[in-house]
Amino acid sequence: MVVKLTKLENYRDAESNIIESPKGFDQKISVTSRGANNKLIVDKNARIKHLAVVFDCDNGALTIGPNKKHGFSMSVRVGQDSKVTIGRDLTTTSVCHVSAVEGATVEFGDDIMLASQNQVRSDDGHPIFDVRTGQRVNPAKNITIGSHVWLGAGASVLGGSRIGTGSVIGLGSIVKGAIPNNCVAVGTPARVVRRDIAWERPHLSFVSPPYKPDASSVEVSEEFWALTEDHD
Repeated sequence: MVVKLTKLENYRDAESNIIESPKGFDQKISVTSRGANNKLIVDKNARIKHLAVVFDCDNGALTIGPNKKHGFSMSVRVGQDSKVTIGRDLTTTSVCHVSAVEGATVEFGDDIMLASQNQVRSDDGHPIFDVRTGQRVNPAKNITIGSHVWLGAGASVLGGSRIGTGSVIGLGSIVKGAIPNNCVAVGTPARVVRRDIAWERPHLSFVSPPYKPDASSVEVSEEFWALTEDHD
């Protein structure tokens, strides 16, 4: 049975598909479940501009945290035994596309800023096999995006990636692997080009002052200022 909903409110059906949403959302919402035992949990202080969720199979979960900022727009696919977690105060400029299938987990930390046309995908969408062995060569893999990460316009994060807290991923870059904290990474695949950085949210143009030559010109998020550390 396929269930299609256009509201986020407390819900349970005979297939044990559950929505827990103390606050109702009824604009630009689409939730589709093609399986059973799927769960969507929405914090009462969430802020959602647009959300399209598809639970393709069984035992999927999507958790959405609170938001004091302008909120987010997201299209999320959740497959068998898979989980997507959205932390506190995540924002987007346009719709971010997220996919987690085959038991994979996609985790967003807190205070993440996503630009336009971003994708975060644990999987390639279709299987690829080795013709000699028949074995799969592109299994789905977990993704972890740390808190206070900024994905530039057109940046994508692929399965198996880990991005450390406070880092920036450049425009059009593709992350495939581990990126440490407090660095700038760019390219395809993304590579670290600058270490020991911190970024702040105030826009260069429409947030005063019109010139921001040093950290004294903005309010600093001290908890995200750190030197880059490399981990195995």
